[in-house]
Amino acid sequence: MKRILGRLDAESIVSEQRPMLRFLVILTAASTIGLQGYSILFNNFAAEMVQLNGSQVGMIQSIREIPGLLTLLLVFVLLLVREHKLAALSVALLGLGTGITALIPSYGWLIFTTVVMSFGFHYFESTNQSLTLQYFSTAVSPLIFGRLRALAAVSSVAAGILVYCLDAVAGYREMYLVIGALVFIAGVWGMFQHPTHAGIVPQRKKMFLRRKYALFYILTLLSGARRQIFVVFSILLLVQVFHFSVRDMTLLFIVNNIIGYILNSLIGKAINRYGERFISSIEYGGVIVVFLVYAFSTSKNLVMLMYIIDNILYNLDVSIRTYFQKVADPADIASSMSVGFTINHVAAVFLPALGGFFWMIDYRIPFVAGSVLGVVSLVAAQWMRVPGQQSPPPEGATET
Repeated sequence: MKRILGRLDAESIVSEQRPMLRFLVILTAASTIGLQGYSILFNNFAAEMVQLNGSQVGMIQSIREIPGLLTLLLVFVLLLVREHKLAALSVALLGLGTGITALIPSYGWLIFTTVVMSFGFHYFESTNQSLTLQYFSTAVSPLIFGRLRALAAVSSVAAGILVYCLDAVAGYREMYLVIGALVFIAGVWGMFQHPTHAGIVPQRKKMFLRRKYALFYILTLLSGARRQIFVVFSILLLVQVFHFSVRDMTLLFIVNNIIGYILNSLIGKAINRYGERFISSIEYGGVIVVFLVYAFSTSKNLVMLMYIIDNILYNLDVSIRTYFQKVADPADIASSMSVGFTINHVAAVFLPALGGFFWMIDYRIPFVAGSVLGVVSLVAAQWMRVPGQQSPPPEGATET
C-alpha cells in the first residue's frame, strides 16, 4: 500500500492534496475488495446455493442498479453530511451488505443484501469521482484516475487471492463474512479522517441539467448500458455457457487485474497526450468487436481473452469524466456527478432484466445489442471537444 501511495504522491501533488489522496486510496482499495469479492462469488453462489436461473439473476442485477438510479438523491444527502464523510459511510455500508449476503440462501434475502451493498458501492463511487475532480486539476486528475484504477486492479487481485484461499477451507457464508468485515472496518476508519481543506470551490447543492453538458449525459447513458452487458452477461456467459468454476473465475479475475494494473497507470497519461475523443474511440471500437466475439465464438480461450480485453476497454471510460471536468463549471462537479450516476443507471435498471429475458431465448441477443450500443457510442464520441485545451505539463511539473 505504501509503495502504491508513494507512486501516486510522485505525481507532484502538493501537501494539501495528499490527505485526500490517501483517503481515496484506502477507501478505493476497500470498495474494490468488497465489490470484487461479491462479484466473484455471486454467480456461483446464486446457481449452487440459491438455485436461481438466468432470468432471476438478471432481475437481481436490475434491482442492484436501483440505488445507482437513486444517486440523484445524493445532492440532498450532502445537505446533511459532508461529502468525504458520506464516502466513508458508503464503504461501511458496502461491507455490511457484502458480509451478510450468504447468511440466508434465498432469493428474497439475496435481493435485500444486494440493495444494501449496492447503495454503499454507488454512493461511494459518485463521491469518489466528485472528490477527485474537485481536489485535482485537469492535468493531474487523469493521472489520479488512472492510478486509482491501477490500485483497484491490485485490490481486485487481492480479493481474488483471498477468495481462492478461503474457498479451500470455508463455505460461502464464511467467505462473504470475512470480505465484508474487512471492508466495513475500512469504512469506519474513513469516518474519523479529515482529508479536506478550505481551498476548494463550494459546490452547488441542488439538482440541475445543463445543455452544455448534453454530450456528457449521452455518453454516460450509453456507458451505463454497455457496463451492464459487461458486468452481468459476460460473467454469466463464462459460468453458464462455458462452465467456469469458482476457482476458474478467481484465476481469471487475478490474471485480468494484473494486466489491468500494468495498463491502468498509463491511461491517464494517454488521455493527456492523445485526448478524450481518441481514447473513447478506441474503447467503443473495441467494444463492437468484443461483443460480437462473445455472441458467436465457441472457443473458451477466445472468449476468456475477450473478457480480459473487455475489462481493459471498460477502464477507458474515465475519459468521459475528465472530458466533463474540462468543460464544466467547477461548482457543478458534485451535483453533476450524482446526476451523471443516475443517468448512467437509467438503462441499468431495466436492461439486465430485459437482457435476462432475451438470454432465455438465445444468449447471443444481449451481446449483439451491446455491439449496436458500441456503434452509437463511437459516433457520439466524435463530438467530444475541449475548447482551448492546453498541452499537458512536462513530467514532474507541479500543477494543482
